[in-house]
Amino acid sequence: MVNKIYLGSDHAGFSLKQKLKQYFENNDITYEDLGSFEKNENDDYPDYIIPVARSVSKDKLTLGIIIGGSGQGEAIAANKIKGVRAAVYYGKNPKILKLSKEHNDANILSLGARFLSEKEAINAIKLWLNSKFSKLRNHQRRIKKIDKLGS
Repeated sequence: MVNKIYLGSDHAGFSLKQKLKQYFENNDITYEDLGSFEKNENDDYPDYIIPVARSVSKDKLTLGIIIGGSGQGEAIAANKIKGVRAAVYYGKNPKILKLSKEHNDANILSLGARFLSEKEAINAIKLWLNSKFSKLRNHQRRIKKIDKLGS
């Protein structure tokens, strides 16, 4: 069971993050917003994504949701932190959300706000949160190899 979800976004993901916070509050989902706290077109996503990744890496009972324009740069930044496995989603095939958990035990979901509606983002989060790691030996072996790379 997840104790908390850490949230982070830059200016491109700020509006969607605010809507997701309202969804979490309405559904009694515990979260902590690590920024940005206002929409600033000149902000830099690593300033908000790295704190989420570091927080998730320290506590296995937490997950992270990071939001940017495409989600790509945000996932790249998050994946620099040891123990983080960030998966990107910006629509189309929701099966990737399930596979990111089942095969990769993804602990951060990176959303592309410029490609998702609020409803699509919420549905993506629901599916991702309800998906579980398969714990199959081959997937565990691959994750261990990734974890050995370190940061």
